Amino acid sequence: MTMANISEAKAQLSKLLEAVLSGEEVIIAKAGKPIAKLVPYDKDTSPRDLSMGILKGKVWMADDFDELPEEMREAFGMNG
Repeated sequence: MTMANISEAKAQLSKLLEAVLSGEEVIIAKAGKPIAKLVPYDKDTSPRDLSMGILKGKVWMADDFDELPEEMREAFGMNG
């Protein structure tokens, strides 16, 4: 684990980010007290579940949602 004070982190951000990418944990501190942790970004690419939350039962998606009507296809020059 690497710990860096704010001023040190500002000066060495690229180096600290490389450490994070190689699997190291990096802690940013203020006056020696940890205040933040640098971690790799992990984008969630899983589809959202619309059957939960405050809109449960109020939102639906038609089975043909991804299909354009013929007149729209023609308007966009997508014949065939």
